[in-house]
Amino acid sequence: MFNFMKKKSKAETPQQRAERDSAVDKVLLGYEVGTVSIATMVTGLERDGQVLTLDLRLPKDSNPEQIQQELGQLLHPHGIRTIHMNVRLPADVKGAGASLPKAMPKTTDAMATHAKPATQADQQPTSSEPPITKAAPTQASLAAHPRIRHIIVVASGKGGVGKSTTTVNIALALQKLGNRVGVLDADIYGPSMPTMLGVADIKPELENEQFVPVEAHSIAMLSIGSLLDSDNTPVAWRGPKATGALMQLYNQTNWPQLDYLVIDMPPGTGDIQLTLAQRIPVTGAVIVTTPQHVALMDAQKGVEMFNKTNIPVLGVVENMALHTCSNCNHTEAIFGSGGGEFIAEQYQVPLLGQLPLASGIRAQVDKGVPSVLADDEFASYYLSIAKNIETNIAKFAKPVDDKRIF
Repeated sequence: MFNFMKKKSKAETPQQRAERDSAVDKVLLGYEVGTVSIATMVTGLERDGQVLTLDLRLPKDSNPEQIQQELGQLLHPHGIRTIHMNVRLPADVKGAGASLPKAMPKTTDAMATHAKPATQADQQPTSSEPPITKAAPTQASLAAHPRIRHIIVVASGKGGVGKSTTTVNIALALQKLGNRVGVLDADIYGPSMPTMLGVADIKPELENEQFVPVEAHSIAMLSIGSLLDSDNTPVAWRGPKATGALMQLYNQTNWPQLDYLVIDMPPGTGDIQLTLAQRIPVTGAVIVTTPQHVALMDAQKGVEMFNKTNIPVLGVVENMALHTCSNCNHTEAIFGSGGGEFIAEQYQVPLLGQLPLASGIRAQVDKGVPSVLADDEFASYYLSIAKNIETNIAKFAKPVDDKRIF
């Protein structure tokens, strides 16, 4: 596993380091080689002050020199003065030097201000304008997966609202309605699907260089958590590495024929959400929130992000709406009331359902037997949400390209 921890620079404050690292990540996410973000090709990254070192695995027909020059121009406004690129290209099986990888020089100042005078043969037209790069893909341009009918993302603006618990129960409810369902755990930094589905100790197999999803209660599941050594292993990856892992889990998995692939998203509106919006053909999003004012503000940001990336919002799930005391049966809205209804009305989307705050729901997922699977008193809530999703999802479906080859 690569170490993506960066060296500290004495000349920078922690805030300046964070701002510059964030700017670098955004440039890498937006820069494309062909039609693929270069962030997915980064195998190692290190920044020391104004010097950026990249280890890259580029496609065969790419031009490393041009890439280095363009990245240099894009990163220069963000304080990066020198770029070191260590590049590996696929071997040319037809050439005599097929076994020798092509690599960039170790040290290259892409934005040198005191370069030696160029000869006439070396002179190139210069421009102060940034290089023209191809626009990022949009949802409308993404072809549907040939074996997946609908891809649903379950998201929240903040953590701690029960998003993953809701995800796993919605997936099981859709299956109980007669659908073939898969689950992709895109919460790279806090994967929980293996534990919630009771398959934490099972590793996915590899077949023809593709992952075979873990079968959990007849659901095809894949999570970065299934690939880690233990539950305590942290995923200390920067943005490009995390987004690259998401795309690998999606693209390099031999998914069976599915009616639904339910994706458990990490909280927030960061790099992983942006990559998903640009790379994965999503049918629609489900927003999970609690009635609490702070949670509602973050949920609104999530809705706005999906609106801007042209991903339909299928509806809102209000979790922890009411709590009934197990001793006296008194019912109380601990986190407030009406929040889910407010967002649904504000954005003209359905309120898919309201879920209680109950220790039984938590206890069941901790045991790896979620409420829908256990068929307990709370299962009907999730079945109702699944039925509401099925009622409206057909109008958002993407046309399937059966001739697509992976």
